[in-house]
Amino acid sequence: MLYEADFKNKTIFSFEVFPPKKNMPIDTIFSTLDELKGLSPDFISVTFGAGGSENCDNAVAIAKHIKDVCNVESVIHMPCLNMTRSDAQYVLEQFQQAGIDNILALRGDRVEGKEPAGDFHHASDLISFIKDFDSRRKDGKYFKLFGACYPELHPQSTSVYDDIDFLKQKVDAGASHLLSQLFFDNEQFYRFLERCQIKGINVPIEAGIMPATNKKSIERMVSMTNAVLPKKFTDMMERYGDHPEAIRDAGIAYAIDQIVDLVTHGVQGIHLYTMNNPLVARRIYEATKSLFDVPPIIK
Repeated sequence: MLYEADFKNKTIFSFEVFPPKKNMPIDTIFSTLDELKGLSPDFISVTFGAGGSENCDNAVAIAKHIKDVCNVESVIHMPCLNMTRSDAQYVLEQFQQAGIDNILALRGDRVEGKEPAGDFHHASDLISFIKDFDSRRKDGKYFKLFGACYPELHPQSTSVYDDIDFLKQKVDAGASHLLSQLFFDNEQFYRFLERCQIKGINVPIEAGIMPATNKKSIERMVSMTNAVLPKKFTDMMERYGDHPEAIRDAGIAYAIDQIVDLVTHGVQGIHLYTMNNPLVARRIYEATKSLFDVPPIIK
């Protein structure tokens, strides 16, 4: 279990991984995890997939491996848009049986050709459902609930202020830690933190950093998130995007520069989207690890 004191006494450094594709054996992720655990993350989150409860088994097995074999705390994603309440009950029982304590509660994306189940419209609905599930547990334990946040305008929102209102609802429902969507302009994140402070959102917020090591992947993610791209970023992509080794090195350097600036300005944590690439994660860790040893700014 991750505790609030963990987030007050240090700058958090965490990773995200995703399960192998359906035609790949689950063991293929374990070598990646073996390398990532040596980078001393505070936790590793595991994506779930938006389809519903059928995605449960692999994600649970990976989260359990992270906790039991790697001896690192795991956080498992739980997207609810395509789950019924019965699905959600089943999934939470699987988490409970596997000893998983930490959940990132998400609305999730629509699946093409599949209508949403209709029981959960927002992540806050799922959070309330999990809190009710916890109230009925007989083992005396409860889930620590994480939430997602957009430093920039959510693709389906009309206003950053509406985004903050919805985020406040999520926190009031029980999310006690937030992980941000990727961004490439730190100023956007700092303005987001100001809006959170004004709104009274006082839980830890980690900055989500995705190294731009592959042009097509980044273009796809940017199209989904509407992330603002600074000129120095677009210049980098234009100059090196068609040269795999060069864009990898440039993207790592850009991510390192982002992290140095964020930690210097007192961000509460860095959540690195590893894309299951331990080489990239290691290079970023080795360039920034001493920053996380410096006591955080007390606010």
